[in-house]
Amino acid sequence: MATGKINVSVENIFPLIKKFLYSDHEIFLRELISNATDATLKLKHLASIGEAKVDYGNPMIELKVDKEGKKLHIIDQGIGMTEEEVKKYINEVAFSGAEEFLNKYEDSGKDAGIIGHFGLGFYSAFMVSDKVEIITKSYTDEPAAHWSCDGSPKFTLKKGKKEDRGTEIILHIADDSTEFLEENRINELLRKYNKFMPIPIKFGTKTETLPKPEGAKEEDPAPTQEVDNIINNPTPAWTKQPKDLKEEDYKSFYRELYPTQFEEPLFNIHLNVDYPFNLTGILYFPKLTNDLNIQKDRIQLYQNQVFVTDNVEGIVPEFLTMLRGVIDSPDIPLNVSRSYLQADGAVKKISSYITRKVADKLASLFKNNREDFEAKWNDIKIVIEYGMLSEEKFFEKADKFALYPTVDGSYFTFSELQEKIKDNQTDKDDKLVVLYASDKEAQHSYIEAAKAKGYEVLLLDSPIISHLMQKLETSKEKLSFARVDADHLDNLIQKDDTQISKLSDEEKENLKTNLEEVIKDKGYTVQLEAMDSAASPFIITEPEFMRRMKEMQQTGGGGMFGMGNMPEMYNLIVNTNHELVGEILNTKTAKKRERLINQSLDLARLSKGLLKGEELTNFINRSYDMIK
Repeated sequence: MATGKINVSVENIFPLIKKFLYSDHEIFLRELISNATDATLKLKHLASIGEAKVDYGNPMIELKVDKEGKKLHIIDQGIGMTEEEVKKYINEVAFSGAEEFLNKYEDSGKDAGIIGHFGLGFYSAFMVSDKVEIITKSYTDEPAAHWSCDGSPKFTLKKGKKEDRGTEIILHIADDSTEFLEENRINELLRKYNKFMPIPIKFGTKTETLPKPEGAKEEDPAPTQEVDNIINNPTPAWTKQPKDLKEEDYKSFYRELYPTQFEEPLFNIHLNVDYPFNLTGILYFPKLTNDLNIQKDRIQLYQNQVFVTDNVEGIVPEFLTMLRGVIDSPDIPLNVSRSYLQADGAVKKISSYITRKVADKLASLFKNNREDFEAKWNDIKIVIEYGMLSEEKFFEKADKFALYPTVDGSYFTFSELQEKIKDNQTDKDDKLVVLYASDKEAQHSYIEAAKAKGYEVLLLDSPIISHLMQKLETSKEKLSFARVDADHLDNLIQKDDTQISKLSDEEKENLKTNLEEVIKDKGYTVQLEAMDSAASPFIITEPEFMRRMKEMQQTGGGGMFGMGNMPEMYNLIVNTNHELVGEILNTKTAKKRERLINQSLDLARLSKGLLKGEELTNFINRSYDMIK
């Protein structure tokens, strides 16, 4: 039997490992099962090239809990190790990583998840164990080896009694980690980290119901048998070629990923690239709402089918973090800090690739089945609009598939919209004016007035639309957006309106004076306009710039402009050709004129959604009095 002392530069590496990784100590199981998987896959490769003269068979990794003996066993049927290999890989190679770890981190507790980055995967076992044993036999004819270490730098290494190839790791669980002797806890960790490992993982047995034998009575119980309880799916959908999968396969895998999610995804995007980096995966578009606080972090990141994290910020573009699915890349380190990931060149290329792939898929879906794409638009628009705002390359590609729906349920691409409105929706500066509503019900009267003049009105109601409109206005030539109840609409109406005012200049001046006397304390700027006599007598609009700044402020954009709360500013557009306006002008008594003006103004405010509280109550009471 050999004994020795592991060569490290401090007296005891293990308490330091435990200290630095305590918050993440459950990863020990992931690391040890990853090692067992690697050992099994190495044997498979050697057998396939004829270097290992063994029957590879159907190996699995098995876990056993000995609660009474406070032991956890992890057993594989992989390549195994000779005594010399144990000396090399356990006592020398891993601890060269240990020295690097200590040099960098002995004075700081940051970046807790870096143990695998330094080749310390096996030694994560000491985060939960007082003692660790390795009993291993190589696939060669060399005798078995038995290594043991009690958490100090000292170890023992002797011949083992193991007869079959592979490795068994025995963890003697420490008193502060007995949770890892509970079957439910082990089950939880296996399903979290190892659900899709490429080698079957057995943990206990389960009862399986068998078909009833021929001639059995209906009341006879069906026979059962105990079978191995395989925790994982070694061949998940993302490891297969898209041509080998049907639509139902993708849906089935979605249900496997999210068993509590009852709604089916709208569509999926299969990622499969091997140059200039390796990446596979499947992303799903779920039904989304306009809620920007929607749950993110539903995409799972894997490295060679080993779960790493579901916080994919920095790897997946931010606008796609609202999607669901899996990304697997061996080029993403298993245990590194977030800052390392964000600075890594390969990770940045992966992010760009995913953006491009998603854009191409959306363009393809739109081209191949526009009707279906339009039907799904409201469920996916928040992701696309967010992507157009945050990713320049996505913004450029989105011209092919981004839709602009009208209040009447038609859908246009931007080029189609441009062609549709170019002849009758331009302002005095020859800018194309895109009219839109943000609330079809609240802005109904404004929508109807615009439609009566032959204008096309879009329905743009997502919470980030103000930001997107600003980007579109700066990136497209001679373009402006105006909400259907905004003052910018006046410029458009003035240009095309051929109405002549029924009032003389003197009458207009008197009318404006009368109006301003009554509403002087209410903050409205009075504008007299000659419109169709059937149009509303009073219309309230809001300066487009101020209104949009307020909207952007509400969705987090206000801070960019260094502004506090934006003031309330409204215009009162008075139709000089309306009969009621003529009556206001010609009323003999000031009291009646004031009542007509207040009633007309409140009706306009009610239409705009500005009449609330006490003012609304007063308006209702006044209306009843007028009816009486």
